[in-house]
Amino acid sequence: MLLVDVELKTTATERDNGYSRQRYSGPRYWSLDVVVHPHERATASIDGEDDRQHSRTALDLRVSGCPPFVFLEESIAAIRDAQRPGAMRFIFPAEDGHVTRSDFLERRLEYCECAAKVASFTPPLQALSGEALREVEPSGLSEILPRAIGGVLLRTSDSTSLTAALGELDVALRNRLSFPWMLPEPLRRRRVAWVQGREDINVSRRAYESARALGISIVMIENAGHWLEDDNGPYAHLREAFIPVDIGVDAAFTQRIVDAVRSYPHPVDGLMTISDVRLPGVAKACEILGLPTSPHDAYAIAGDKGRTRMTEKDADSSVVLPSAEDLPDWLSSRRDELPPFPLIVKPCLGWNSDCVSKVSNEDELAEAVRRASQRHADAAEPSTAVVVEPYVDGPEVDANFVLLDGEVLFMDVSDDFPSRGDARGADLDDDFQETQVVMPTALPRKEVAVLRDSLRDSVLRQGFVSGVFHCEARVRRSRMRYAKQRGILDLKEKADPPLQDAGAYLLENNARPPGYLESVAVDLTHGVDYYALRLLLSVGPEEKARVRALARPFTRGAQFHLSIMIVPQTRAGVMKTADAGAEFLRQHPDLRDQITHYDTQMKGGAVLEGPSAKSLWWIAYFCVFSRVDRRDCLRLVQFIEDNFSYELDEGRPS
Repeated sequence: MLLVDVELKTTATERDNGYSRQRYSGPRYWSLDVVVHPHERATASIDGEDDRQHSRTALDLRVSGCPPFVFLEESIAAIRDAQRPGAMRFIFPAEDGHVTRSDFLERRLEYCECAAKVASFTPPLQALSGEALREVEPSGLSEILPRAIGGVLLRTSDSTSLTAALGELDVALRNRLSFPWMLPEPLRRRRVAWVQGREDINVSRRAYESARALGISIVMIENAGHWLEDDNGPYAHLREAFIPVDIGVDAAFTQRIVDAVRSYPHPVDGLMTISDVRLPGVAKACEILGLPTSPHDAYAIAGDKGRTRMTEKDADSSVVLPSAEDLPDWLSSRRDELPPFPLIVKPCLGWNSDCVSKVSNEDELAEAVRRASQRHADAAEPSTAVVVEPYVDGPEVDANFVLLDGEVLFMDVSDDFPSRGDARGADLDDDFQETQVVMPTALPRKEVAVLRDSLRDSVLRQGFVSGVFHCEARVRRSRMRYAKQRGILDLKEKADPPLQDAGAYLLENNARPPGYLESVAVDLTHGVDYYALRLLLSVGPEEKARVRALARPFTRGAQFHLSIMIVPQTRAGVMKTADAGAEFLRQHPDLRDQITHYDTQMKGGAVLEGPSAKSLWWIAYFCVFSRVDRRDCLRLVQFIEDNFSYELDEGRPS
């Protein structure tokens, strides 16, 4: 028994309370607020009146292992440690249904300012029974609390009353839970075979946790020796089984995947990968196995920058050369039609803007084509083809979207800041590797709408009707340009905006979620989990309801401005600092609450190639956010750029 001073209050969540400007549109629920008063202090009650006569109540918390009681006990301990009144809110469904994903409350309340701790209490696929709203006395907690589906510990301060803090939580829940977190139809467990398990847990954890929350069992198909193989390893719980298979991409790759799936003793509902080079082969395996998929040729087009460009309406402004040897003939035959310089040259196969060059004359063109043609000439599946296309000097964006039966359910657009290759006077040695990505975009709404419609049409032309896509594009005739304003680079409206309407220029379509950093950033910023949606799409049309439900963002839009900023290599040598990212945060602890996550790739002993690095150009990254405004976010980025430091042995390693 626990002796504690508590007040209880129940509240129904109304879909439209008549005075709130924000309408709640999710499943009906009611809440129970448990307010705890440290007995030794005079406190204010939940209704805001001074109350010095609270009596202690004995709460029975002996229900072994019951998650709501564990949450209650831990929260009471935290409130007592803080030595000021605190509150918890428990959520109860008011209608029957099935939980869309078991961790919906934690995920949707991540970085919610008024929530100190959040927990969902339901297992995956749980059927929920609606509970009628009722008054609850302390003596009745042990009877009602096990039926709660989630709990929130309120974040409080000496400067904010409990009444005001609970009001802020009301607003937050209307914003974040206005999506179908519960569905009427039963949901069943699925099994998905996942090809290629990523390099470590730090760039994959949330994807596997999403699968578990959705009730999807993962069968990992990977090379022997992968970190997920050990059945007794620390992450074995993230997958049902591990099938060791050579996943190198060659002529027999698809058949090896087919054989692995057929050899598994249990039915498999879906097969997927998020590895660019493996997408066409895995799609072909799906076709052979009769599993849901987009056409393998659609993936082949998306993975080939030449074929992608040739599907665009303005394809005649570009050329695909089978090899560098074809350039002279093309120049001689089209000299009068040669697009104006500068031009962009890139390999038809590639990623991370590798070997992409901007050229300003025919000599640079010849050298860039030679480099691009050689880039993958010796690969397992050789490619010497090269794309030559116009350089579009408008703002570049990452545009990620969820497509279902040709309909865009959700799209986020982020600003991809200029690279070295964008600078005036840049030559073919100046690359286009990313510097930072900022979300949400600062582009006008009309230009975002143009991107949405144009990129959807591009993806449809490639042969897709459903999927999660990560497109990179530029805006032609944008009203915006990059310029420094009071020392900070950002998009700014042009003094003389173009008279013609804006247009979208597709650079590439990656037919999978954005990279892990960006996928997590979108989930935190907008509330949409691309990995969860990709998993559901892999098992076919039976999961359309959940796809539609989980593609719903926060009602009030992005919860903050966020930048994924890259610390690039600027010097060559051997890294002496053990962990430069961790050292930076140790020196600037006040920034820790503004950084959702970070990673140091080049740790002590790593060899840095300097500015010419092609394969891995960054030392560390930081995901930095601000609730103030976009400029404040960029100010934080500037501070990190100005103050990030490390020690380097600039002598070449032996």
